[in-house]
Amino acid sequence: MKSIATSLLCVVLLVLLGGIPFSSNAQLSPTFYSKTCPNVSSIVTNVLTNVSKTDPRMLASLVRLHFHDCFVQGCDASVLLNNTATIAQGPSWTVPLGRRDSLTANQTLANQNLPAPFDTLDKLKSAFAAQGLNTTDLVALSGAHTFGRAHCSLFVSRLYNFSSTGSPDPTLNTTYLQQLRKICPNGGPGTNLTNFDPTTPDKFDKNYYSNLQVKNGLLQSDQELFSTSGADTITIVNKFSSDQNAFFESFKAAIIKMGNIGVLTGTKGEIRKQCNFVNSKSAELGLATMAQESSEDGIVSSI
Repeated sequence: MKSIATSLLCVVLLVLLGGIPFSSNAQLSPTFYSKTCPNVSSIVTNVLTNVSKTDPRMLASLVRLHFHDCFVQGCDASVLLNNTATIAQGPSWTVPLGRRDSLTANQTLANQNLPAPFDTLDKLKSAFAAQGLNTTDLVALSGAHTFGRAHCSLFVSRLYNFSSTGSPDPTLNTTYLQQLRKICPNGGPGTNLTNFDPTTPDKFDKNYYSNLQVKNGLLQSDQELFSTSGADTITIVNKFSSDQNAFFESFKAAIIKMGNIGVLTGTKGEIRKQCNFVNSKSAELGLATMAQESSEDGIVSSI
């Protein structure tokens, strides 16, 4: 389930986007709200800028939210605006707007569609291919781990007992291993947080790929992109590491492509009052559930 902070951010986006009266145009368009809310981009920019000043993790949380949304049941109204990456000094892109939410609430079983932090490269490719995304999309979108944090529980097995071997993951840099062990002691609670990117943790840049080249990928699913022998992803990692513009351009193309998965427009779906639930359940369940939520999956601010 989404954390309280992530849920609140989703509500903010729905208020700014989903809650705006729709134009007669039922297709996605960057100018969808030009008449009903011509200042929507600046409004969202101001909200996100203010939020990021108090907690820079929130920008990465929005990227993660968009990723989870699209992979689970198709991209609903919680569309990722270009403002998010731009504020984090990353790329900007033109966003097609006009999405509506589905008439089904988030479903636990649907989370099986999500790639896991323990997945091998073959599993990652399969999960992305199922959504119509190719290998370049996989590597580019994984680059969102250039900022954000993760709980120890998602990678602690790499530090002490990788694949039940009783030893650390051999693809993990030994110096980085010792740093992570200080943050995540063996047998610890698993709730401590560490940066995805140990170099520029709150900036959207190409350092994610440079980290993979020196075996400093935090999750197994990160390092798989570079350390899987003979993988075609290695060439892409090398390209993005040496050319930040190439990464930015591929990321923009991939996230727009992902943002078009299973969208509803026009009279299909609904405009939810709370993004966690369909409107018929919002009043009954919404506020109580949001108050109880926690970031159970451990990635509090990432893809």
